[in-house]
Amino acid sequence: MTRILQAVYKSNKPILIFAAVLISFGYIIGFFRWRMLLKGLNLNLPRSLIFRSFCIGFFFNLFFPSTIGGDLCRSADLSAVSGQPRQVVASVVLDRLSGYTALTVVALGALLIGHKLITEIAVFFVLGIIVILLVSILAILFNNFLFSKVSKFFSYFGRIGEALSNLYYEIYKFREKKKIISKNFLFSLIIQLIIPLSFYLLSLALATKISLVYFFIFVPIIAVITAVPISIGGLGLREASSMFFFTTVGMSAEIAVTISLLSFFIIFLLGTAGGVIYVFAFSNRRLQRD
Repeated sequence: MTRILQAVYKSNKPILIFAAVLISFGYIIGFFRWRMLLKGLNLNLPRSLIFRSFCIGFFFNLFFPSTIGGDLCRSADLSAVSGQPRQVVASVVLDRLSGYTALTVVALGALLIGHKLITEIAVFFVLGIIVILLVSILAILFNNFLFSKVSKFFSYFGRIGEALSNLYYEIYKFREKKKIISKNFLFSLIIQLIIPLSFYLLSLALATKISLVYFFIFVPIIAVITAVPISIGGLGLREASSMFFFTTVGMSAEIAVTISLLSFFIIFLLGTAGGVIYVFAFSNRRLQRD
């Protein structure tokens, strides 16, 4: 820990700040991406309400396993305001799917460019699983044959099955809105390019320089591993996977862990800002009810 603190103390502060600004910009794009999906589902809500729910979800991501807790919180918050939970939940699912698709494309593109630099077989193995998972999800959600089979399956579960079937239909019919899907994917692609670039800047701030292509291959894989809901806020998983992958290409374990912790610290600061918004929003609701 002492060496990590020393590395941060000696870091290039302007580059560190630029990386933080870049990460923040990525989350701003994420807000507009979600808003676009809500409008595509005919939910024309005030921007301030959507932003509040977005910040609330971001805040709770810090304290729940993976991003599931944050997604549930922002879904619940916006559903309470809009009165249309089916469309809100569908937008959150599509939001995550858009990000996951772009993440996979970025990682595959980077691997295509820099495959000769990769010697660790685990990289190919994990990326293969990511691709198979994406193809399976897209097939289940948007394939005509599977849609009819899954819809029939839901019918056996009464009201819960009906609710799931309605949600499934909202997501399925969204495939007709190709213009929104294309624009939304572009937003996701920008976000998934920003994140590896910010990691690269953090490494430069710590006076460590390795090929940029490694970050575009490893960081998306690390993001998927971090999303496994077995640790709070992804802590531990993020650091362990960062250390595993980056040490295979010459980065020291200390620097790999430091970069991971720095990125989490920036996210923590952004999440804390979301928490302040949550407190004010909750207090305002209590006052209105009283």
